[in-house]
Parts: sequence; structure tokens; C-alpha cells
Amino acid sequence: MKKTHLLVLMLLIAISACTQKKENTSDTARQAGEADQEKGGEEMKEISPADYTTFKVSDSVAMYGVSFKNQYKMNIVGHLFIRKDLDQKQKHRAIIVGHPMGAVKEQAADVYASKMAEKGFITLAVDLAFWGESEGEPRNAVSPDMYSETFSAAVDFLGTRPFIDRNNIGIIGICGSGSFAISAAKVDPRLKAVATVSMYDMGSVTRNGLKKSQSLTQRKEMLVTAAEQRYQEYTTGEQIWINYLPKELSADTDSIRREFFDFYRTPRGIHIPKGRTLEQTLNRTLSGETKFVNFYPFNDIETISPRPLLFITGDHAHSREFSEDAYKRAAQPKELLIVPNAGHVDLYDRVELIPFDRLEKFFAQYLK
Repeated sequence: MKKTHLLVLMLLIAISACTQKKENTSDTARQAGEADQEKGGEEMKEISPADYTTFKVSDSVAMYGVSFKNQYKMNIVGHLFIRKDLDQKQKHRAIIVGHPMGAVKEQAADVYASKMAEKGFITLAVDLAFWGESEGEPRNAVSPDMYSETFSAAVDFLGTRPFIDRNNIGIIGICGSGSFAISAAKVDPRLKAVATVSMYDMGSVTRNGLKKSQSLTQRKEMLVTAAEQRYQEYTTGEQIWINYLPKELSADTDSIRREFFDFYRTPRGIHIPKGRTLEQTLNRTLSGETKFVNFYPFNDIETISPRPLLFITGDHAHSREFSEDAYKRAAQPKELLIVPNAGHVDLYDRVELIPFDRLEKFFAQYLK
């Protein structure tokens, strides 16, 4: 009997030891997880606009550097703008801003975010995954789904801030980000109002060129060239860049490339992310660019309704066709605003041309 009691006691001690070990292991895992989150998770730190040269911030607005994870555990980095007189104990409307394709948040997105913050919205300009300060390898990779995921991740971040009304989050997509914003809104109903500016349909322009100038034969030739380049990139480990914007223009440079050059290669809009070179800014690989051939952002655009859409384009913008196409396909409520005397790039940063009052009215109406 005593021997049986001893065996039972030893068994209870063993169970207790195993349980304690399991609890200790869980505590260690939890602490490690918390350390990882603290190390690579959400961050928010006030920064000085004086460190940036491509846009200006009103003295009434505070600017913060933030980072957060997307659904694939990649760090997304952005600039958060909050007007200093806003009571952060209350919940406020928020707007996400996406930069032009190939650009970074400092180029155009911060202009819109800082100006809309002046008007009382909390705004977040983000670097798309693979671009700027956001994570993603290889750098400058083309991945439309991941770009749209960047915006949904921004909603995750904003919607969990105590000073944000998660039911009133909108988005402004500039140039290529206009098509990525639409793509995101189709599957993320948390985006309550969508505005695009100088929008590019990156799928259509890759397949067909501007104004349908590229034939199916030319598209197939591009795909063959890109496929062959994959062999070289695979064997060398080096990316083969498309030279969209060289350091200097030549006499025969076309007007559209000159328009982009005047922004991206001059003090007006140049911004070279840390660790990158001038040639690597804006550039992509042809083998990556072909990913856009399968990108159809305007398919099912009508399903975004009854959430509103505002399309803004310049009267002589070379990209005007894409805003007009999206407007034609979209369901109500929708609006097409054509800005007089404005080209495509003018609406990146020419604040005297950008219709901020109309944007304010749009988001004030639909973000209650």
C-alpha cells in the first residue's frame, strides 16, 4: 500500500513538473513574441518635415514615421499626419494615400497627405511593399496583389488606433496607386470612399500601351524578351533594369518621358531612398513588368458601389483615358473631375492646380 502511494506521489510530481515546464515554455514563447513585435512590429515616432525636401508641411500639422506589418509579416513604412489641435482622445476620419507607380511616399503621396491633414483628416502616406522604406525582396518588384495588400494593411493599422474611427477610412491613389486602390476596394469594404488622381490602369497600359498604341504582336514580343531575361537573372542573380528615366535627356526623348523627368530627376521631386541609386529609382525589370499583363483592376469595379468613387484627371493628361474608362464602368455614386490646364504630373505636386477643396468635400460627405 505504501509502495502504491509512493508511485502515485511520484506520478503527481512528474505531471506537475511537466505542466510547469510547459507553462514556462509558453511564457518564454510569449515573451519572445512580444520582443519580436516590439522589434519589428508597430512603431510611431514624430519626425521633422525638414528632413524631407519634396513637400512642405504646415506648422499646424505633426508628422510621424510609422511602421506596421502586412498580412505576410512584411514591414510597411509610412508617414502619419495629424493636425496638432485634434483631440486624440476622440475618434477621427482617416485617409490613406498611395504614391505613383515606381515612386515613394515622399513623391506626391506626402503632398496630398499633409494637405488633407491640414483640413482635419488624419492621413497616412505609405510606401508600397517592395518600394521605399517598406520591406520586400527583390527591390522594386512588381506585384499588384501585394500593392493592394499594402492598403488593406494600412487599414488594419489605422483601424486599431484609439483615435481613428475605423468605420470612416478612405483612400487616395495617385497614378498607378489609383488602380491598386480600386483593386483593394473591390475586396476590402473597410475602404469607405475612394479617390484617384492622374490614374494609370497599369494592366491596360502594359498590355495595350497608351491609347491602344501597342499591338498584340508587340505584346507577345515583349513577353518573349522578358521570359528570356528571366534565364539571365536566374543564372546571374542580377536584376536587369528597364531604363525608364536616364540621368540625362536626349534630343529625341518623347514628351511623356520629359514630363516624368522634370519631376523625378530634378529638385522638384527627386528622392533617392537610403541604399538605392538614382538609376534604381522608378525603374523595374521587364521580367517583373509583365506581371501587370494579368492585372485587370476595372473588372467588377461596379461592385464597389454604393461606396463612392471620385476620379480626378487633368484636361490634357496623357493618362486621362484611364480615369474616363473607370468612370464609365463604375456604378453610382461616382464623379469624374477634369482639372483645367493640368497634365498628368502636374497633379502630383502643383498645389495650386490640385483640387484639394473638392477632395475635402468628397471625404467630408462620405466619411461621416
